[in-house]
Amino acid sequence: MRLRPTTRGWGLAFAGVAVMLVGVFLGSVDLVRIGSLALLLVVGAAIGVGLLDPGRGRHRLSIMRSTTPNPVHAGEEALVDVVITATDQAARVRLAGLKFAEQAATELSAGRPLRARVARSAQRVTVSYTVQAARRGRWPLGPLVVTRTDPFGVARTTATLGDPAEVVVWPAVVPLPTPSDVLVGEPDRVALGARTPSTDDASLRDYREGDDLRRVHWGSSARRGALMVRSDERAGMRPVSVLLDLPARAAALEWSISLAASMALAMLDAGHPVRLVGGAAPDVAPGSALARRSPVGFVHARTGPAVRAALLDRTVDLEAPRTSEQADAELVSAAHLLETTDAGGEIVLAVLGPLGGTARAALAHVADTAQGWAVVRAEGPNPAQQREAEHTVHALQRAGWRACVVVPGEDLVACWLRLLGSVR
Repeated sequence: MRLRPTTRGWGLAFAGVAVMLVGVFLGSVDLVRIGSLALLLVVGAAIGVGLLDPGRGRHRLSIMRSTTPNPVHAGEEALVDVVITATDQAARVRLAGLKFAEQAATELSAGRPLRARVARSAQRVTVSYTVQAARRGRWPLGPLVVTRTDPFGVARTTATLGDPAEVVVWPAVVPLPTPSDVLVGEPDRVALGARTPSTDDASLRDYREGDDLRRVHWGSSARRGALMVRSDERAGMRPVSVLLDLPARAAALEWSISLAASMALAMLDAGHPVRLVGGAAPDVAPGSALARRSPVGFVHARTGPAVRAALLDRTVDLEAPRTSEQADAELVSAAHLLETTDAGGEIVLAVLGPLGGTARAALAHVADTAQGWAVVRAEGPNPAQQREAEHTVHALQRAGWRACVVVPGEDLVACWLRLLGSVR
């Protein structure tokens, strides 16, 4: 709690002291009494507002804060409701006459004061306002700042109520088309060979909502009286790994993460098992939710709506590499992970920058067992940087990748369609 006189209070206190001194100098008892009354008014008001501190004692106020939606995508708005409740008559006295102000990170308020709607009743006050998620990350919200002024306006107390909350901001994403004739149909025929797997090559399981009807084994379904599908991974949708090479520049970083997240969600919606690899998040405490979350496991849309959140949560804490050496090391580590995991001829979608020799060699080995598609950032308008990106594209194409050059800030759908067109 912070207790202090207002401007009026300071003025009244100084005036009271001055009148008292004049009274003493002139020997006027009346002037001394008037000055003393002015000082007593200020002191009494301060004691009164201090005793009604809403954050202390048995009659403190309770705070409940909710944010909808949370998490929220960058560039979107979220509605915040803060409910302050008085649980007894004494708490209602403390609630009456309070003024409220909410604190929020600059990434949620854009540095401007939050404009709130306040709804009051005898035992409850609801403060509602919207925040604009400007950047990906985890941003603090609150605590609530409450201010009380005495009826004479000479003393003011300020206190904070409740604990701060956290708003999680996912990267901005856009829906991307997934033409099966380019990404799924022909690559699957190449991977599977000329024949279609027979029932002997696959085990059967019960049909689940979302399964591809082309995987239904009609003979077994007729015998058992229920739909049965082939569970052989080769007969289903190929796993997809989205490989992310993070740039150092903030603008290019957010654009790259948005493109990678959009790719991952598009392939997830198309029915593929998907994972996101590459990039480094800051260290987290052992045993925390982030530590328990697997950064390299595949997720599938059939397991429920939470899988989209699992993919997007993987992007929230990604940070730009501090040096080019760190960026190369992270990318090589991710490439080795793709080589060593048994994903059964997966599709690799990569968002890359211009690569050095070590990284190019590592990605060349990835193309030996997977089908690679890569967009390569031209890191700036400089012709030399454009040539570096084109050199990386040519090196990847010689290794068997489909690749194209993109410029950070371009429309994500246009970049995606250009990548798909690189097969022709």
